[in-house]
Amino acid sequence: MASALVIFKPDAAHRLAVREALSSWLAEERGWKLSGLTWYQPPKELIGSHYDFLQGRPFFPWLVDFMTALPVLVGRVQAEPAELENMRYELGETRIHESRPGSLRERYGIWGGVNCMHLSDSPESGEKETQLWGRYLDLTRGDAQLGADGARPDHTFHLRSLFNQVAANVHGDLAGQEATRLLREETDLTGDRFDALCRVLLGAIG
Repeated sequence: MASALVIFKPDAAHRLAVREALSSWLAEERGWKLSGLTWYQPPKELIGSHYDFLQGRPFFPWLVDFMTALPVLVGRVQAEPAELENMRYELGETRIHESRPGSLRERYGIWGGVNCMHLSDSPESGEKETQLWGRYLDLTRGDAQLGADGARPDHTFHLRSLFNQVAANVHGDLAGQEATRLLREETDLTGDRFDALCRVLLGAIG
């Protein structure tokens, strides 16, 4: 059996319809076992260590902000290596514009690294990542309260279109305002936490 670290990134942890879809997928446990899932707001030093191979890239400051601005859902999955590879196939490629049609990232990802979920990409990285994160929190805990809300909409494809407009500077201000309105419909965050969600998602555009 191999272990893999799983993280619901802010776009999946706080967009309620997306969170429900991904948590339902994990709960199927088709050949894998979810051994823990808990809310945790990572410190910057942990994210810096986790993504140390990306330090120096232009988007790295945004990535740290993205992963530390709000609590995320963190857990561990255990399965045979071949089954973990099947999970990664179902999740889809990291970059949204390259994600396989029908994959979870193609269905729920918005833009670039705003791609829903992290799942360790090999048994070796899974061992390294679970050891690293295990120094900060108990990865065997399954105490996350998800509170499914079936009334919340999923605006993924509309948001994707609006993010493309912002990136192309085509009606950029209007597109950003409309994206903010749609995100407000998708989440139960309010006040400063809602502002943080909008900041880190739209910040991916650069």
